Amino acid sequence: MSAEENRPSADTSVAEATPETKQPPLFQVILLNDDYTPMEFVVDVLERFFGMGRTQATQVMLEVHMRGKGVCGVFTHDIAETKVALVTRYSRDHQHPLMCTLEEA
Repeated sequence: MSAEENRPSADTSVAEATPETKQPPLFQVILLNDDYTPMEFVVDVLERFFGMGRTQATQVMLEVHMRGKGVCGVFTHDIAETKVALVTRYSRDHQHPLMCTLEEA
C-alpha cells in the first residue's frame, strides 16, 4: 500500500468527534439533630469540614436544631461519603452522637 492510498482525497471531510461527558450525580450531606450534641460543636463541625463561616454555620446549625436536619453541602458521591465518614469519626472521637448522612440531590 502506498502513502498516496492512505491520504484522504480532497473531497473527503473529517469531522472532529467531541466526547460527551456526563456530569456525575450529586449528593447532599445532611446533619441530623439529636438531644445531646452541643450547638457549638455542630457549628465547629460545619466550619471545620464544610468550610462555612461562623454566620452560615450558625444558620445551618439552627436549621438542624429546629427542623431536625440540615444540608451541609452538595458533592459528588465519593466526596460526600468521605465527609460523612470524617464528621462521624470526629464526633465519636469527641464523644458526641452527631449523625451525618447523604442523600441524592
